[in-house]
Amino acid sequence: MKIENGIYMLEILSDTMGKTTIIYPTLILNNDSLILIDTGFPGLFNQIYEAIEKEGLQFSKLNTIIFTHQDIDHIGNVLEILNKVPENIKTFSHEEEKAYINGEKSPVKLAKLESNLENLPDNMKVAYKMLKAGFQNNKVNIDETLTDGQELPYCGGITVIHTPGHTPGHICLYFKHWKILIAGDVFCVNDGILLRGNQDYNFDTELSVKSIQKLMKYDIETVICYHGGIYNHNVNKRISELANC
Repeated sequence: MKIENGIYMLEILSDTMGKTTIIYPTLILNNDSLILIDTGFPGLFNQIYEAIEKEGLQFSKLNTIIFTHQDIDHIGNVLEILNKVPENIKTFSHEEEKAYINGEKSPVKLAKLESNLENLPDNMKVAYKMLKAGFQNNKVNIDETLTDGQELPYCGGITVIHTPGHTPGHICLYFKHWKILIAGDVFCVNDGILLRGNQDYNFDTELSVKSIQKLMKYDIETVICYHGGIYNHNVNKRISELANC
């Protein structure tokens, strides 16, 4: 789905770990190259490929991947993409996420499960094993790290906003020209309403609230949420409500 010139939201149906969901990665057309923001769960390569081609774009033009954060539903297809695109693809993340994505550190959600592994119910132990395998099979080196306030030269300029809380190095991306925010998992959309991301999965919920407060200073007309898709109804007012509730 084309949002603005050069900005597309992909709609990817995922049936993973016994649960059917829809995720919404963002795709950027920059001159003659493509930038993918987040890559979906493992096993979704074909769906992502088809979604890009359906927009009339060539998957082979993909040369950059930006991760909003380390979670498996955001990094899970990266190795398959790297293996199937002939051109060299650069990978980007916030500097605090690098060690988790390249395998130097155990991802925060996996580490949380490991710390209580003996007490987990059987279904959660199964989920833990699947999650661990997913991370082990999708470790990837990060070519360039991003910092808060950094300006990326795509689509008239994109501001990197460090929004920790969901994970230590979670980022949002703000398109200044279009007033569009790619929110990662800071927010979600449910039944047409913009909400905070699921707080049960936060690394630090208090820090996440501070990150939402930080977003209040940006003039935002459209939010693209990885879980839930687009929200564009009086966004600044809604973010202010979420920051103070």
